[in-house]
Amino acid sequence: MNAAAITVTVVGSLLTLMGVVFTARATTRAAAATARANQAAAEAAAEPSQRAEDRAAFDAIKKELRDDLTATREEVKSLRSLVRSFALYVVELSTQMRRHGIEPPAPPSRVDEYNRTGV
Repeated sequence: MNAAAITVTVVGSLLTLMGVVFTARATTRAAAATARANQAAAEAAAEPSQRAEDRAAFDAIKKELRDDLTATREEVKSLRSLVRSFALYVVELSTQMRRHGIEPPAPPSRVDEYNRTGV
């Protein structure tokens, strides 16, 4: 073989090797870009599902709080009714005691306050 043929063969081999290296780099970068794009697409697709789950959890918490509030309101109504009934009963007993000449003891300050304010 002559020197020109050897030079062409060596240069051709080097160019082929460089082409393989550039192709490998480009393939690796393309694979990484594809992986990032797939990850972003998966996150975007999962976001509505996550929002739906968050909304469902929020609605469940809200329902539980409303149920608790309703139960508390019912309990407060019941206790107010009991206090009013008890207050009327005590007034009735105090009136009967006075009719029989017995002075009932003074009510505690909180009871006196309730009698004056209703609260």
